Amino acid sequence: MESSKVYVDVNATFSKDGRLIPKSFIWTDGHQYEIQMVKDVCRAASRKAGGVGIRYTCIIDGRESHLYYEDNNMWFVEGK
Repeated sequence: MESSKVYVDVNATFSKDGRLIPKSFIWTDGHQYEIQMVKDVCRAASRKAGGVGIRYTCIIDGRESHLYYEDNNMWFVEGK
């Protein structure tokens, strides 16, 4: 099964020390998903969908998921 990039709108804040922190994102059907926690932030490639950027390992609805912020200032998740 091949994955693809699904570009999403993200609500994020900047911390006082300059870190970009995603708070929620809006899926293609309009549903908003809250990010309960960001576990890790690192520069990485998406092995499933391709592309490189800042990978946020997030807890969303109790499950771990990756949210990517590309160098073109766009956010994506790995879709099926």
